[in-house]
Amino acid sequence: MPSLSGATASAATPVPGPQPASAGSVAPGGGTRSAADTPSVLFDPAPARASLERLLPARAAQFSLVPVEEPASGDYFEVSGEAGAIVVRGTSPATLLTGVGWYLERVAGVDLGWPGSSVGRLPGTLPAVDTPLTRSASVPHRYALNDTDEGYSGAYRDFASYQHDIDLMALHGVNEVFVPTGAEYPYYRALQEFGYSAAELRAWIPAPAHQGWWLLQNLSGFGGPVSEQLVEARATLGGRIASHLRSLGMTPVLPGFFGTVPADFATRNDGAVTVPQGKWVGFDRPDWLDPNGPVFARLAAAYYRFQQERFGDSDMFKMDLLHEGGVAGAVDVAAAAGAVQRALDTARPGATWVMLGWQNNPTAALLSGVDRRRVLIVDGLSDRYDGLDREVRWGGTPYAFGTIPNFGGHTSIGANTGAWVDRFHAWLGQRDSALRGIAYLPEATGGSPAAFDLFTELAWQANPIDRKSWFAAYAARRYGGTDPHAAAAWEQLRLGPYSMPTGTWSEPQDSLFAARPGLTAATAAKWSPKGMRYDGATVERALAELLQVAPRLRTTDAYRFDLVDVARQALTNRSRVLLPRIKAAFEAGDLTGFRALVREWQAHEELLGRLVGSDQRFLVGPWLADARSWGADPEERDRLEYDARSILTTWADRGPSEAGGLHDYANREWSGLVQDVYAPRWAAYFASLDRALVTGTAPVAVDWFARDDAWARGHQRYPTTPTGDPFALADEVRVALAAPAAGSTAGRSGTPVVSGR
Repeated sequence: MPSLSGATASAATPVPGPQPASAGSVAPGGGTRSAADTPSVLFDPAPARASLERLLPARAAQFSLVPVEEPASGDYFEVSGEAGAIVVRGTSPATLLTGVGWYLERVAGVDLGWPGSSVGRLPGTLPAVDTPLTRSASVPHRYALNDTDEGYSGAYRDFASYQHDIDLMALHGVNEVFVPTGAEYPYYRALQEFGYSAAELRAWIPAPAHQGWWLLQNLSGFGGPVSEQLVEARATLGGRIASHLRSLGMTPVLPGFFGTVPADFATRNDGAVTVPQGKWVGFDRPDWLDPNGPVFARLAAAYYRFQQERFGDSDMFKMDLLHEGGVAGAVDVAAAAGAVQRALDTARPGATWVMLGWQNNPTAALLSGVDRRRVLIVDGLSDRYDGLDREVRWGGTPYAFGTIPNFGGHTSIGANTGAWVDRFHAWLGQRDSALRGIAYLPEATGGSPAAFDLFTELAWQANPIDRKSWFAAYAARRYGGTDPHAAAAWEQLRLGPYSMPTGTWSEPQDSLFAARPGLTAATAAKWSPKGMRYDGATVERALAELLQVAPRLRTTDAYRFDLVDVARQALTNRSRVLLPRIKAAFEAGDLTGFRALVREWQAHEELLGRLVGSDQRFLVGPWLADARSWGADPEERDRLEYDARSILTTWADRGPSEAGGLHDYANREWSGLVQDVYAPRWAAYFASLDRALVTGTAPVAVDWFARDDAWARGHQRYPTTPTGDPFALADEVRVALAAPAAGSTAGRSGTPVVSGR
């Protein structure tokens, strides 16, 4: 085991922690445990040290990591020490890392965000802790990752990428992480014992980017067939991810089995009763095996046996019955839920069933059939709608306060942070509250560092967070030093995109540049907000302030990412001002004005393409190269590239894409997409309007799916390294937005109007 770097306490000697506030504490799933039940076995801090050496290779030796017993009150950490000799005590390897994270932010004044870092500004000798820093988790469950995260964050990442993300989650206090990677393996192996050949199952399993919706029982087969080597490679990767989580004392939340089977399962298995699930936005859904029947328990046992062989143990399993319109048929839902839980309990005694709180799920009928003490609902709507009462709706079932601030991986800045700080502690403090956790559930991660930082902090603050003070402190550590312009920039972002109203949406508006062209286009993704959810001028003011940040702070990775992101958002927001003017000029038959406004639109798109090309996080090239790297032969590499390309554009074949409305659901302003998908669409559309004005004829209809599908099936290579100067390009955006708009005498093109509710 690596040295504790001078720790004064032996790893074999318990270090007393805070006394519990009461005789009992919350156990996983919402039950209680007494202090006498709390295990006293200490853990090995070596995995935390290994993570620390990856995150802070030049400073890791200055930290001593000291294991302590977990008291009945739950996880806690304490940070103390002299300059260059920082001592972190914590109740798990992950909690030790959480203590390090708080030290970096609160004492050293730097940020290690997701994404963006300013740790390069750390001094050679780490500063002393004047007053010991102690925090206790107010809830036992600090859950992360949506069912869709792998598909929208990148299904073809390598272990180093996942490992880094897990290290960051531990640094921010997360202790439970959903692991869908390789989830096809137990289905693949178990169903071969129930009448299916390996080839049949490889055709039924979707390609990796679309597997999240297969696990939700929404579709099957898309992008396949998958190969034997791909199934094995993903199972190996998933096993490594789960093992890394366990090494840090975090829980890998694995997919559970609730009855998804191929359509002809009942004809191959005597006694099996299946319920056809109909359609999901144009896809044929897999069948549901009635859990009350005699075959379910045997198939579930085989599934969990194969899963444990490759992924190891867990005591939390995620699954949702009848997700987004599933059909119960004649099945008794309460009895079915009870059977699902019994199968889980047989395979993993005492395990917690994790359910997503989304739309009408879980229903009262479903919850009536299970032992609610061993259920955790991760709520996807806590900050979206008003008037919620989770205690009443779920009958006291343990739940986690959750947020989905991003859908599809949109590159839009913003979150309903006001609802977070207002509601979390209020709900937690209710009499007989069933609130037992937080759940960070964006559909894609790695694009909103401020939201991730603030939300995960909820679980470690005893009182509601003052957002004005929080954003001011965040601005200082984000770039590794105080700066009035950084503070002013983040105050504008707080007032604008991070103070969106609740009631209808939990995410910001997406990009009109990414929308299917139309003079009345209001959104790119069908289910996104149809208008601005904040005053767009706040983002333009934030950009102007960021450009004035002191040169000594501009060298940080965090500053460069934020600068590109804010400039991108400012430019994107202006499209919502330009498009109505283009429409007005066209309808007035003003060819000169129309052409001038179109030139302005296209100049903004061209600048946007160059801007996002200057940062690694906004390139489509790595996304596609990663997908191809998993293929065993040219044919498989092509299939996997289509899987990765289609989910960003068409999402699927023509039916689900067009009639189902899935096209552009995962739109994002990335270099490559902007230049070769979005801009050519608008160019073709504006050209057709131009011809219509000149000739007096109606615009010619365009088959947008055919255009996008051609790109999705293409193989053009894109850069995997950024080009251009982010600062110069962001300043070019500032200048472009400050210039008088075409056809305007106002000197500015104005700012969008808020339409948040």
